[in-house]
Amino acid sequence: MNQKIICGIQQMGIGVTDFDEAWKWYRKHFGMDIRVFEEEAVAELMLPHTGGESRKRRAALALNMQGGGGFEIWQHTGKTPEPQNFDVLVGCPGIFATKIKSNDIRRFYQQLKDKGVNLPGDIVEDPSGNQHFFVKDPYGNYFQVVNETNIYKNEGAFNGGVFGGVIGISDFEKASPIYCDILGYDEIVYDKTGVFEDWAILPGGDQPLRRILLRHSKERRGPFSKLLGPSQIELVISNNRDTRSIFSGRIWGDLGFIHLCFDIQGMNALRSACEEKGFPFTVDSSNSFDMGVAAGHFAYIEDPDGTLIEFVETHKVPIFKKLGWYMNLKNREPGKPLPNWMVNTLAWNRVKD
Repeated sequence: MNQKIICGIQQMGIGVTDFDEAWKWYRKHFGMDIRVFEEEAVAELMLPHTGGESRKRRAALALNMQGGGGFEIWQHTGKTPEPQNFDVLVGCPGIFATKIKSNDIRRFYQQLKDKGVNLPGDIVEDPSGNQHFFVKDPYGNYFQVVNETNIYKNEGAFNGGVFGGVIGISDFEKASPIYCDILGYDEIVYDKTGVFEDWAILPGGDQPLRRILLRHSKERRGPFSKLLGPSQIELVISNNRDTRSIFSGRIWGDLGFIHLCFDIQGMNALRSACEEKGFPFTVDSSNSFDMGVAAGHFAYIEDPDGTLIEFVETHKVPIFKKLGWYMNLKNREPGKPLPNWMVNTLAWNRVKD
């Protein structure tokens, strides 16, 4: 295949201390209850980002059938996952928050409030006038719930999955070849500098920031593009204070948002595109990796500030594990979405509490 296709955000990686507890919380409050895979293994190929050592881990990819990206819930099992040893402020290089889409933002806010979830502020409007609010999970991670009516399958819930991320950078011109060119976020919704009232409740949100909200002008294509849907990336720059990378002094898989992952087709073409832009793969599985019941080809790049972007070309996805039913995607026509009935079989892997 001689073209790269960004199919959508597949998942946000989240490093946790207690896998079972965290996933249960994300199921209860964000509806991340579709298990694509779950396994315990050794991360042998991530040496550039794990201190040069193979690391034992437990991980699961969980989705919300209303659409959007999922969570890769990830726990070190061979060492104690480390937290940040300094106060992380919005604008620090790295992934500060995960955007979650909501098709009924006021009812979702009330639902979370009734459940006693930590909601640092009220529903507010971003610089484009779109409504949003923040959630802080029990582990200190921020989620920005964004008004977005595009859903894949209406299951009667008020939210879907991952709609993007809030990512700190130091220089937009240096970062734009990744986010605007490689990833295709080619439209600027707004590019504003100042102190923003809607972010006043965030650590560091009371200081001047430059906020650049990006979206993609072209509809995403590929097998799971309908499920993953559209997405946005908000880049944040703080020029009036010294900022350390959120993962400074720590390794991939430690606590917090560890990477942003995109589902793709055409890994060879993508490799060439990344090299041409000056961002060669730091990790490349070279062929098909096996996650127990799912398989594919994965690779990583770093943005100019060290934030990890993962790419996965999916080869195999389980439909019904007990009977050995799988979707074989390896030789599908590039850019062609799967029929809805086939995507809907993912719901057979729902985890119920």
